[in-house]
Amino acid sequence: MAQPVIRERTANDLPGCVEGLRAVHVADGYPLNWPSDPAGWLSPELLVRAWIASLPEIGPAGHVALQGVPGSPELVEVSRLFVVPTARRRGVAEALVRQATEWSRAAGLQPVLNVVDEARSAAMSFYEASGWLYTHTTTADWKGHDGSPVRLRHYRLSS
Repeated sequence: MAQPVIRERTANDLPGCVEGLRAVHVADGYPLNWPSDPAGWLSPELLVRAWIASLPEIGPAGHVALQGVPGSPELVEVSRLFVVPTARRRGVAEALVRQATEWSRAAGLQPVLNVVDEARSAAMSFYEASGWLYTHTTTADWKGHDGSPVRLRHYRLSS
């Protein structure tokens, strides 16, 4: 089985990334609220870098971004991570997160992340099994699709 090829995302990749994000949203409800501008959502205001993963038989298989953390110039947030359903269990998420964290550390930045606090969350399980350490929980400054508050679990990468 081929390994994913990770490369920096270009503007030409965004339509395929949006298509993959739509498949993930339908399958898993991520992102929790479908954005009115999904390409813009994949390119947040404080975007530092973004990468995609490709598999020969699938094409665009996943995405990850790094964004700055307001008021914390030493931190960079791993965000917008997703793997299309047809590419799962192929090491795509691990390869994307490794790329993002290695780049962060080489740039002298500390990677952090947050995920929606849900029981039996696949994202929480993945990060905790990958060496990320839970630090605290906060309430997001945005609401769930039903208008309810959203709790976020925050993580930092273990040393």
